[in-house]
Amino acid sequence: MTKEVSKEQMWKLFSDVNNWHTWDTGIELAKLEGKFEKGNHFMFQPKGGPKLKIGIIEAIENQNFTDLTKFPLAKMYGQHTFEDTPNGLKITTTIKMEGILGFLWIKLVAQKIVDTLPTDMEVQIKTASKL
Repeated sequence: MTKEVSKEQMWKLFSDVNNWHTWDTGIELAKLEGKFEKGNHFMFQPKGGPKLKIGIIEAIENQNFTDLTKFPLAKMYGQHTFEDTPNGLKITTTIKMEGILGFLWIKLVAQKIVDTLPTDMEVQIKTASKL
């Protein structure tokens, strides 16, 4: 929960994929061609990691988006929701892993994302508040 940013500011931050590296030090590359919308995809490379093609499987402006990363024998979904409440903006990020090797990709990828999420969200809010 935060009163520092609006859902419009958070949407602006996330939908500008090509500038993610300016506020997330763990990103080597994030490149979107075209619009941040359902059916499109972007290239993503964490520092020290491989290039990944991430699909946008849902995108409702100023409300939520869901991305999909495919790994060998597993899929990871990242759902990001921005919801106005009487106490401020509720920002929710949900990571879900599916597939026969999901347990492995949780250990290799998803757990690291979850572990750094509180700090990452603070940076996201601070950055978005300037937009």
